[in-house]
Amino acid sequence: MRKNVIFRGKLLPLLLLSPQLAITIVFFFWPAGQAIWSSLLREDAFGLSRQFVGLENFAEVLADPTWRGAAGNTAIFAFSVAILAISAALLLAVQADKSIRGSGAYKTLLIWPYAVAPAIAAVLWLFLFHPQIGLIGRALNAAQIAWDYRLNGGQAMLLVIIASAWKQVSYNFIFFLAGLQSIPRSVLEAAAIDGARPMRRFWTVVFPLLSPTTFFLLTVNLVYAFFDTFGVIHALTQGGPAKATETLIYKVYVDGVENLNLGASAAQSVILMAIVIAMTAVQFRFIERKVHY
Repeated sequence: MRKNVIFRGKLLPLLLLSPQLAITIVFFFWPAGQAIWSSLLREDAFGLSRQFVGLENFAEVLADPTWRGAAGNTAIFAFSVAILAISAALLLAVQADKSIRGSGAYKTLLIWPYAVAPAIAAVLWLFLFHPQIGLIGRALNAAQIAWDYRLNGGQAMLLVIIASAWKQVSYNFIFFLAGLQSIPRSVLEAAAIDGARPMRRFWTVVFPLLSPTTFFLLTVNLVYAFFDTFGVIHALTQGGPAKATETLIYKVYVDGVENLNLGASAAQSVILMAIVIAMTAVQFRFIERKVHY
């Protein structure tokens, strides 16, 4: 019998929630408020003087063709990373869930890459695909395939997508594997008795039961691609060549840290935050309808 806990006063629940509330306020609401306030100001490079300009920073950012180019790069990059990371993790989870010898070791090895920092993950892929020192990069050039991601924007985008997706596969794998192991075997056995082949069982039984996990991972992976891939891009391409891999989060860094345009950088961060919030709201409003709980 399930027993619900009843609090007789409001003090104890607030005390239990206070650590999380404090973390949220200090590390989310306070920085977000500071960014919004900075986006309304125009400051000099040294922060010695500031002037309230209202929405002028936002108007300049939205009229900037380089910002629109970064927004296009971000859309391509984010959805490619999310789809690639989720698809690869689902495939690996299905294979690891099978009754095979050494499956425990395979599962452990597949989880390890998640512990690698984004910048380190980028360096690992650099040693593979660098045109002069990379094993695969040198092999491609030896096979008369012109490969140099430092000069070719399409190749650079492909490389940062693969590196960022590889970093996230382990995270997705954990959730998919847990979801697969929670599916009752009796359901799969009933489908097999009815004559459904393995592929049909997967698409008609397994994948619909994994839809809550897939929806959750889609949201998390898009947020990851928008924010947490800065280290990969910075270590591999630094937004180049010719801004081909400059995403919105990287442009915030370039304008704020390198160019010292603090007002425009703050405005870009506010716009990026609004885009991610709106995108998440749209997912919960429309995509969640197809999720079977």
